[in-house]
Amino acid sequence: MTHLLFAAFPNRPDALRLAAEASAVFASEGFESLVFELSNEKLPDLSSDSLVIALGGDGTFLKASRLAHRVGARILGVNLGRVGFLLRVEPSDLIAAVRAALLSNVTENRLALEIEIDGQKATEFALNEVVVERDLPGHMVKVSTTVDTEEYLSYVADGLMVSTPTGSTAYNFSVGGPVVEPDLDLMILTPVAPHFTISRSVVMPGQRVIRIVALDRPAVIVTDGVLVGKLELGQGITVRKSSSPVRVVGSGETDLALRLRRGLREGHA
Repeated sequence: MTHLLFAAFPNRPDALRLAAEASAVFASEGFESLVFELSNEKLPDLSSDSLVIALGGDGTFLKASRLAHRVGARILGVNLGRVGFLLRVEPSDLIAAVRAALLSNVTENRLALEIEIDGQKATEFALNEVVVERDLPGHMVKVSTTVDTEEYLSYVADGLMVSTPTGSTAYNFSVGGPVVEPDLDLMILTPVAPHFTISRSVVMPGQRVIRIVALDRPAVIVTDGVLVGKLELGQGITVRKSSSPVRVVGSGETDLALRLRRGLREGHA
């Protein structure tokens, strides 16, 4: 089993170069270490004892988190992107951060989503959000929602999103949803550009099970920015908290306000 997996996208030579340099350092110290390109469809050989190091932006972290979550491995994010809400380690601190992670098993457990799609056997994973949205430009989608066994709200909008606390600073934030602390046990239901319907987010406990059904026209399903399926009329998705969290290695910086100020400043530079 690979103990250290340095993951990056192949279109980021700076990330791959840093990954190779760091991997060589730890390989010379006797650790089984591998550089993995996230475009590779073959899954790496990982276990719950592995440490995945994602080098890039938030998109890199989201892609790498799927690999880590699949086996219960820990993940550490290194910020080579612009905003980097999910990434707390700077490139200059990479070696020290990995060494610290190897000495301690302390993690922040982040709620992830498990999504069942009507007509599909396999479930989908999301760390940030899942969105049911229009499949054609210029049209809206009408959806109904059920929470547990209770009929909830209907929406006419460009889309409807279920966000995690981790994802509250991502798409949810950009469409006016609330920002919450990432370690909370909750889900956020947020409409995207709603039309003559409730425009506010609804925050609910993480134990709820949310069902979203397409009512008037087909819709597409997007998880963490990736298209994963399509819904025909009357089909839907069922969203619940994953039975296992994403185990994120922190850097000690837990001040959400500080990260928001820094991220927003960098994002608008």
